[in-house]
Amino acid sequence: MNAEPIRFDTKIAVLLREDLEPWQRLNVTAFLVSGLGTQLPEVIGEPYEDADGVPYLPMFRQPVMVFEASKETLEAAHARVLSRALPRALFTSDLFATGNDRDNRAAVRAVTTGELDLVGLAVYGPRNAVDKVVKGARMHP
Repeated sequence: MNAEPIRFDTKIAVLLREDLEPWQRLNVTAFLVSGLGTQLPEVIGEPYEDADGVPYLPMFRQPVMVFEASKETLEAAHARVLSRALPRALFTSDLFATGNDRDNRAAVRAVTTGELDLVGLAVYGPRNAVDKVVKGARMHP
């Protein structure tokens, strides 16, 4: 077994608005990262198996970095991720009032890009590009 540390040239980052309640932070993070694996198969590792041979689903092959920021910093990050055309997922405040995927998509579709009330953003891409997107944010405590 190779014991050398694994370094990734890509990064997965989640940026949360700092004023969210704890349950909202967890919910938003879970929803945001679920979108990445569906469209970017390279982010998914191999399936797991315990010593008894019980199989488990594969997960991301690399850590997910979670950040928090002000509403303004989140809006700036959104503009940067769009300008860099990086794979992204978003969560708006409107989604807290819906209860299913169809209504979630309709809630986002009803608002122009500049008027989205963002509470979370996930992004994947080259490390330096993702670092530039989340500039100004701090690691989630």
